[in-house]
Amino acid sequence: MTDLRTRLRAVPTLTGTPPAFDPALTPETPHPLFVEWLLAAVDQQIPEPCAATLSTVRADGRPNGRVLILKDVTEDGWQFASSSTSQKGEDLAGSPYAALTFYWIPLGRQVRVLGTVEAADPEESARDFLARPVGSRAAALAGRQSAVLEDSAEVDAAIAVQAERLTAEPGLVAPNWTLYTLRADEVEFWQADPDRRHLRLRYRLDDPTLPWTKERLWP
Repeated sequence: MTDLRTRLRAVPTLTGTPPAFDPALTPETPHPLFVEWLLAAVDQQIPEPCAATLSTVRADGRPNGRVLILKDVTEDGWQFASSSTSQKGEDLAGSPYAALTFYWIPLGRQVRVLGTVEAADPEESARDFLARPVGSRAAALAGRQSAVLEDSAEVDAAIAVQAERLTAEPGLVAPNWTLYTLRADEVEFWQADPDRRHLRLRYRLDDPTLPWTKERLWP
């Protein structure tokens, strides 16, 4: 019987087809380049191009990651949303440092975004909540994300109650719903090469009063 290590080594990697990319022709800040890469993934109809891994730091110092959906990106930063009482919300309350990792396999492209996270004001968070589908709002209002579940029927019952509340009060907003902005001080753009001569371009912001520094990295 073939051992797992041998089977895994036989799995193809770096199977994407990277588009043309010249680091010398990139903008002076990372935000426009990120949007360009993101929209390229959207235009190529790559499944869930807005999905990203958010990595936070737990209270015990251990890293904690999960996949979520990017809401927007502006010159201020990368936005995502969650309940402040969720595990990610608690992690960010204890340590504001986080990272987002995007990987678009068919394009052979990855982007790593590191920085500090800030919560939006309640009005902006409320607008984000009200833009969500009804089912998503009902689930958020039910709360208890990441709590231990004893009986799956409890989920259906709790969401049904909140769905009824939303029918009666369509403007209801979950009190802990928070829109977060990751304000980056480091962004790396990575494009695959089958011979492992990957193209890597890093932006660093060592001082917010100074321009971004761009630098190529060894593969």
